[in-house]
Amino acid sequence: MNGGPDLSLRWWQTRSFVLLVAIVTAIPLLIPDVAPLVDLPGHMARYRVQLDHGTVPWFADWYHFQWQLIGNLGIDLLVVPLAPVFGLELTIKLIVLTIPPLIAVGFLWIAREVHGRIPATALFALPLAYSYPFQFGFVNFALSMALALNAFALWLRLARTGHLRLRAVVFVPIGAIIWVCHTFGWGTLGVLAFSAELIRQHDLRRDRSDVLGAWVVPWFKAALHCLPLAPPALLMVAWRSGHVSGQTGDWFNWRAKVNWLTMVLRDRWMAFDIASVAVLYLILFKGFRDPNIQYSRHLGLSAVFLLIVFILLPRIVFGSAYADMRLAPFMMGIAVIAIRPRAGLSMRGAATLALAGLAFFLVRTAGTTISFWQYDKAYDRELAALDHLPVGAKLVSFVGETCYNEWTMTRLQHLPGMALVRRLAYTNDQWSMPGAQMLTVKYRAAARFAHDPSQIVTSQQCPREWWRPVALSLATFPRHAFDYVWLIAPPKYDRRLEHGLVPVWRSGTSALFRIDHDQPAAKLLPEDLGPFREIMLQRWAARRRAS
Repeated sequence: MNGGPDLSLRWWQTRSFVLLVAIVTAIPLLIPDVAPLVDLPGHMARYRVQLDHGTVPWFADWYHFQWQLIGNLGIDLLVVPLAPVFGLELTIKLIVLTIPPLIAVGFLWIAREVHGRIPATALFALPLAYSYPFQFGFVNFALSMALALNAFALWLRLARTGHLRLRAVVFVPIGAIIWVCHTFGWGTLGVLAFSAELIRQHDLRRDRSDVLGAWVVPWFKAALHCLPLAPPALLMVAWRSGHVSGQTGDWFNWRAKVNWLTMVLRDRWMAFDIASVAVLYLILFKGFRDPNIQYSRHLGLSAVFLLIVFILLPRIVFGSAYADMRLAPFMMGIAVIAIRPRAGLSMRGAATLALAGLAFFLVRTAGTTISFWQYDKAYDRELAALDHLPVGAKLVSFVGETCYNEWTMTRLQHLPGMALVRRLAYTNDQWSMPGAQMLTVKYRAAARFAHDPSQIVTSQQCPREWWRPVALSLATFPRHAFDYVWLIAPPKYDRRLEHGLVPVWRSGTSALFRIDHDQPAAKLLPEDLGPFREIMLQRWAARRRAS
């Protein structure tokens, strides 16, 4: 970030402060061996197959892996050169650890380019580096968004310094790289770049009384300037045509969209997280009502464009869920950094705002650090089971879940993937969506327990979910297809269902069993299924007849 001499800058506008922010933002991820992000262990399992599918012969019996050019390859590509040097787990830790600092620095750099100096209010956007989509484990998406924010700042800088031809040249590969990382980042960069260029073109028009010339022509010219970002659109058409197009649906789900806007900082403590979101909304509200604060036209328009996209986005795009949810925190972050103190605000008033923003950032970072430390201890307790699992075992795992969307997630849903990472074992938590990823599951013997979400079990059948009751899973999974069963924090069940399962490790309610193939599975009784048991038995009988 360039500016005037450091002596003319306030403490929150200096390079050293930005560097300190980057360091502090990384702190929550320093302690955990495996970052406690919901989907991350499952992704790590895919990376293991990607790296070793040519050297571990039994992988070919379970999974099909084929390299292809898709818009979801960020970390998948980075592990290729880095994993042989650092090992897979450390490689993922280092890559994931860089994402929140990149997001935080991206917000500050954009604010610097638009406002001339980093406004004190921009510090309130920093906790969004640990937004709910990142905590959910959408790591390729989060990396692409981190890159998109910094690329947008570079786009603004090159325009500000008059290097438009250079911008047109360098953003052809930049746009392609971000698309390959994840299409969402590329699309967001396009929206941000177009909105900024639209304002710039509008401001270049001298005759503002001519509405046609003041806005219609700038729209056309802004589109021309954004053409260097367009080539990946051809890749998108090629990627998402035919049988890999994926489902797109659940449009205008207003209840879900409102929920996403309250969950942008969702982590562990509901009251703390919602109160933190309320702080962000208070800042946004003050931008309209407080005479000492105002919105930038540049970023204000960008935030409006992102809001329109958020409203129009369905919940599911090309088979990927939570599409609109992913945009919410970044839309809010752009709106927050659009705010700046007015020129007449005293130095003391600006410093007070900066201190408040810094305190908000540090409190959220401390909370995230404690939360991740607690999740890491839970991971360590469960992963102790892998010390008792043979290399190459055929493992079926069942992870406990409830029918209620509790604010505090266990983050264990894809922990079975670590069995593949550390013990090269089969796991039934892998996604199998052609076109979405390069790995698909082909272990037919596992039948309906081959892939996600067969690893999720509940105490009863949940409405509108594919998850099975734990009793149904224990009684009906194909025992001939597996050697071991791993129960991870399961709901309560009748121990009678453990018939034919030899315990080799227990910790609390979690357990690892070796399957005794000479013993039959326990008979499933109607009372094992709890409420909705008759419906479940009918469905189970129908599926058995169909198979």
